[in-house]
Amino acid sequence: MAAAALLLGACTGLRATPPTDKRLADVRAELGGSTATLRAAINLGNPILAGRDAAGEPSGVSVDLAREAARRVGLPLQLVPFDSAGAVVEAIKARKVDMAFVAIDPVRAADAAYTAPYVVIEGAYLVRNASPLQRNDEVDRPGTRVAVGRGSAYDLFLTRELKAATLVRAPTSPAVTDLFLAQHLEVAAGVRQQLEADAARVGGVRLLPGRFMVIEQAMAVPAGNLAAQAWLAGFVEEMKASGFVAASLQRHGIVGAQVAP
Repeated sequence: MAAAALLLGACTGLRATPPTDKRLADVRAELGGSTATLRAAINLGNPILAGRDAAGEPSGVSVDLAREAARRVGLPLQLVPFDSAGAVVEAIKARKVDMAFVAIDPVRAADAAYTAPYVVIEGAYLVRNASPLQRNDEVDRPGTRVAVGRGSAYDLFLTRELKAATLVRAPTSPAVTDLFLAQHLEVAAGVRQQLEADAARVGGVRLLPGRFMVIEQAMAVPAGNLAAQAWLAGFVEEMKASGFVAASLQRHGIVGAQVAP
């Protein structure tokens, strides 16, 4: 995080207009890779970031940002959809994608270089209506089993933070609530908006008040792609300051997410 802060500081005043000359070549080389196409990972497992439109095509704030970034650097765009954040991170690590939209987490920093966050969302807990649990701080107790999406930001966070409760991992974040119900677990953890939608779908459940973590969603490139990271750092700041991110969230009907400072 300190390294990211230093890099971001070095980019102060940078506008994400198309870079020129040597800098353009460096950014395009890293974002285009060997294919000369910007392959952008889109996580369909997080409804804040992306989903599918009526035609079945990826749609959402991350898609809008990917298209604008590709336009500005003059590269054709290939959207590469994934069902989970864990799969996205593995694709970054294997350099099967050139850019991704993931939550900032220190575990992922070994394989990915981040921008500052563009959106901030909340991690929440879901329990049955009859559950004795009333507060977030009551979850971490012996005998409490918590369903999480494998490799998600809240999986990584809770792996570090929970001392007594046990994590049970679903293959993807959208599968968390169904796993929670099927295995009669005590708690489901996830993005607030996903859990709210699940609660309306299944009934008989409720969210605990407040949040157990803040999830900072950022753009990322494979580790070592410093020219691309520096350019995207300026790009993200401009997209926030110009109102692009806020307008995208509104256009896609996303509520409960905040544009990052």
